[in-house]
Amino acid sequence: MYGRDPWGGPLEINAADSATDDDRSRNLNDFDREALSRPLGETQQSWLLGPSEQKKKKYVDLGCVIVSRKIFVWTVGIILAAGFLVGLITLIVKTVPRHHRPHPPPDNYTVALNKALMFFNAQKSGKLPKHNNVTWRGNSCLNDGKSDSSAVIKDLVGGYYDAGDAIKFNFPKSFAMTMLSWSVIEYSAKYEAAGELNHVKDLIKWGTDYFLKTFNSSADTIDRIAAQVGVGDTSGGPTPNDHYCWMRPEDIDYPRPVYECHSCSDLGAEMAAALASASIVFKDNKAYSQKLVHGARTLFKFARDQRGRYSAGGADAGIFYNSTSYWDEFVWGSAWLYYATGNNSYLQLATAPGLAKHAGAFWGGPDYGVFSWDNKLAGAQLLLSRLRLFLSPGYPYEEILSTFHNQTSIVMCSYLPYFTSFNRTKGGLIQLNHGRPQPLQYVVNAAFLATLFSDYLAAADTPGWYCGPNFYSTDVLRKFAETQIDYILGKNPKGMSYVVGFGNHYPKHVHHRGASIPKNKINYNCKGGWKWRDSSKPNPNTLIGAMVAGPDKHDGFHDVRTNYNYTEPTIAGNAGLVAALVALSGEKTFGIDKNTMFSAVPPMFPTPPPPPAPWKP
Repeated sequence: MYGRDPWGGPLEINAADSATDDDRSRNLNDFDREALSRPLGETQQSWLLGPSEQKKKKYVDLGCVIVSRKIFVWTVGIILAAGFLVGLITLIVKTVPRHHRPHPPPDNYTVALNKALMFFNAQKSGKLPKHNNVTWRGNSCLNDGKSDSSAVIKDLVGGYYDAGDAIKFNFPKSFAMTMLSWSVIEYSAKYEAAGELNHVKDLIKWGTDYFLKTFNSSADTIDRIAAQVGVGDTSGGPTPNDHYCWMRPEDIDYPRPVYECHSCSDLGAEMAAALASASIVFKDNKAYSQKLVHGARTLFKFARDQRGRYSAGGADAGIFYNSTSYWDEFVWGSAWLYYATGNNSYLQLATAPGLAKHAGAFWGGPDYGVFSWDNKLAGAQLLLSRLRLFLSPGYPYEEILSTFHNQTSIVMCSYLPYFTSFNRTKGGLIQLNHGRPQPLQYVVNAAFLATLFSDYLAAADTPGWYCGPNFYSTDVLRKFAETQIDYILGKNPKGMSYVVGFGNHYPKHVHHRGASIPKNKINYNCKGGWKWRDSSKPNPNTLIGAMVAGPDKHDGFHDVRTNYNYTEPTIAGNAGLVAALVALSGEKTFGIDKNTMFSAVPPMFPTPPPPPAPWKP
């Protein structure tokens, strides 16, 4: 039998091939056994078995994306496990008792600062705020201005009493407010750390609110300032006044005259400095800050136009707070107005060589470098040195600013014990007023300037300064300030703190009417309070934070109420104390605030100096 081979050849089928089905089946079985006895390759297996059946993956549809169910389960599991772990850790942290590291106790300077500020609360006049925190004080002198029929300015309620009496002197009070504002501008972080920033700002505002009442603050031009309320006649006449009588301010029932001045350059410029510096403190309160700036401009214009010393007319001003010159106030006031406004005309005036010469910047003298309510030159020179150190305005200001900087360096040298500009007591107190009474008010001002200059140099990455050929570290200045303030706080031969309420041993017979008369619902009249003045018993009310006048040149001190040269405090003295304490308080790492002072100063692009004159053969 033939058939066709598909590959082109004959296909022969033999008869032998037509065997029965049983034979073929038997033969196939033999082949199968033989095939099974050999291992099959992978390819052969695929021929025989065909494609393997794969397991179908499962997915989860999340709406915006489709993910593998396995990945989804693992992700959810990890998230749940992490949440459980975080919850467990949080539970452990909240339930396990914690041992907080106690905050270190405040340093002595911070403790004293808290107290020194309280003195201003005790000196407030007028209607007191609810939380004045001086229990023995109340509303007082609510008719100031109105009781003087000759006064043009009628509302003079408020402000501060100057010292242990009830007189309101604008001249030293303006200096006090300027000092407080300066310290806040430089050390607001330290005030904040001490918990006193809002307190000191309230104290400044209490003073500036009163100043705005003492002249026509809405006008651009004025012709008078209410310089003083009350009278301090010490002649012993029968007419009741604030020195003859010994009464609580709350019980004063006699008329209080108002002293107005029409030619008072020193007072006008100092009040301008107070308002201008405060405007920087309150720069975040735009309306109030602008009001202060406007008042400062008006006062300074008055000071420049109406030349004269406020104390030249005699009376109380000449006796208690005599001003020796107004040129230093011109430099001081114009410097503060420049910082408050950024107006170059004030900087041009502050750096005018003629003005500096009249202020005494180029000549020494025994009181050169003594910063006080009377002479602001040392403070003004440091204030303008700040401008050179941090902004370096260059020409045409560089020459005079460099002079101020050099003079400031000389003043700092004079404070050091290596030089003999000023004597010291055996206990180490520098005698800036050359052994005269009431030394501490000058000492605290010098301590503030020294610490501030040290911090200026540190902020300018300058390690020190030269005194002649010798280089001194800024640490030397800080050490000077610390030793002087430590003396005041009790490290002195008497072992007495001259700040009332600080430490265990401090004056108990402070020369102060309100503190020496008990608040017992009895109104003691003018002479009725004399028994409390002359009493040998301690004051019934503690005048917390008051820095008394201080010891004599032999470190001696008499705690006697009738001797004001030892025991009377003043707001000008306490303002310097506050400034020095905040500068020294806390960590040195705080330093000064370099920028706030310049918040109103525009960017400086120094004017190039004029070309040299043409060369002539």
